[in-house]
Amino acid sequence: METLLSQYLPIVIFIGIALFIGLALLVAPFIVAYKAPDSEKLSAYECGFNAFDDARMKFDVRFYLVAILFIIFDLEVAFLFPWAVAFGDIGLYGYVSMMIFLGILTIGFIYEWKKGALEWD
Repeated sequence: METLLSQYLPIVIFIGIALFIGLALLVAPFIVAYKAPDSEKLSAYECGFNAFDDARMKFDVRFYLVAILFIIFDLEVAFLFPWAVAFGDIGLYGYVSMMIFLGILTIGFIYEWKKGALEWD
């Protein structure tokens, strides 16, 4: 029984160190923080402009287009890594499937470009 428990000792040590580091990182800012707030530090920050009066106010369409652009490139990268790892095993069918996928993403990127999401005036 003692040998079984000694096998778990590294895990217990690891959990103890993780808890210590986590608590230290939670407590350290309260100990070392500079405590002199002013009105600028306490003001709300909303993407470089003042907060809205109404939560149901319409956003500029560029925010939606940038979000779509992010999703396009985020999905592309998320699917390209496993595809690249398994490229030797999937053959021609996997290659054609990925080219169709990238073609659809390219169409989305062209749509973003035509809508002017890449131009901030």
